[in-house]
Amino acid sequence: MSETPDPEVVELASKVFDLARTGDADALAAYVDAGVPANLTNDRGDTLVMLAAYHGHAAAVTALLDRGAEADRPNDRGQTPLAGAVFKGEDAVIRALLAAGANPEAGTPSALDTARMFGKTELLELFGAR
Repeated sequence: MSETPDPEVVELASKVFDLARTGDADALAAYVDAGVPANLTNDRGDTLVMLAAYHGHAAAVTALLDRGAEADRPNDRGQTPLAGAVFKGEDAVIRALLAAGANPEAGTPSALDTARMFGKTELLELFGAR
């Protein structure tokens, strides 16, 4: 039996997802520090890190990773934050994720596959690919 989600919880989650999309690192950090899960996911399995990464917000990505968010957690389509950042050409986000231990081979397609697909040779070199 499925319960109807509390509208206040849904509103808070929507607000936090919007903070990730807009890159408000300080507010995201405050919410996670106050108890919002660092790996909170939306209905498509996108984490806060995924949304911040895809929208190019390196400081928000770092703030979340520093609070325990998983760098390689895939969404429901198997995509990782690193692959999303490669697709969008977000170099600062790519470097932040790699610094946190993100695996370029994780996900489908992986960040490595994405870099190959778009001919991003500088990223292939960064990832140590041949």
